[in-house]
Amino acid sequence: MEATTTTFGGLELLTSPLVMTPRDTSTGLVLCALTHLEDGPGVVVDVGTGSGAIALAVAEAAPRAAVWATDVSSAAVELARLNARRAGLHDRVTVRRGSLLHPFPGTADVIVGNLPYLPLSERPIHPELATEPVNAVFAEGDGLGLVRKLVVAARRHLAPDGLLAMQVRGLIHAAPRSELHLFEHLLAPAAQIAA
Repeated sequence: MEATTTTFGGLELLTSPLVMTPRDTSTGLVLCALTHLEDGPGVVVDVGTGSGAIALAVAEAAPRAAVWATDVSSAAVELARLNARRAGLHDRVTVRRGSLLHPFPGTADVIVGNLPYLPLSERPIHPELATEPVNAVFAEGDGLGLVRKLVVAARRHLAPDGLLAMQVRGLIHAAPRSELHLFEHLLAPAAQIAA
C-alpha cells in the first residue's frame, strides 16, 4: 500500500489512519510561535503533536529555535519522528511520548497545543471527522478537560514572558504567561457560563 502524504507549512508529511491529519486551520499556531520568537532563539513545545506538523513547521521556519513535540499516542510519536527525519529536522525537534508537558523537562518560550476539545456526545454531528482517531478529536464531558490541564501546566513551564497558544473549535487563542487567566472564561464549564 502506498504511503499517504499531506502538505503543511510547506512540508510534505506522511499521514496515518491512527493519527489526526493536519489541517490548514492549525497554521495559526505556527504563526503565533513564529511571531513570538521574532527570529530569535527560543524553546517551543508542541503538545499533542500528532504527525509533528506544527512542531516541524516551526522548526523549518525558525532555524534558531529548539522544538519539542509530545503526544500520548505511540503511533503519533513514531510518525512525528519519521516526519522529522524525512524533513531533515530530527536534530532540532525532540519528540517524546507522554501526557501534555510531562515529557518536557525545562522552560519554554512558546507552548502550542491542538488537543481534543469536542465532547464525545457531539461525535454524531461531525461526519467530517469520521475518519479521524476518536481520541484525537473528542473527549469525555464537555471535551475541554485536557485543554484546562494544559493551561495549568503552562503556568509551571512557561518562561516569564512566554506565550501559550491553543486551537479550540477551529479558533486560535493565545495569551502570555501573565495573562493565562484570560483562558478561564473560554474554558469555564457551560454551567458556570450560564450562571
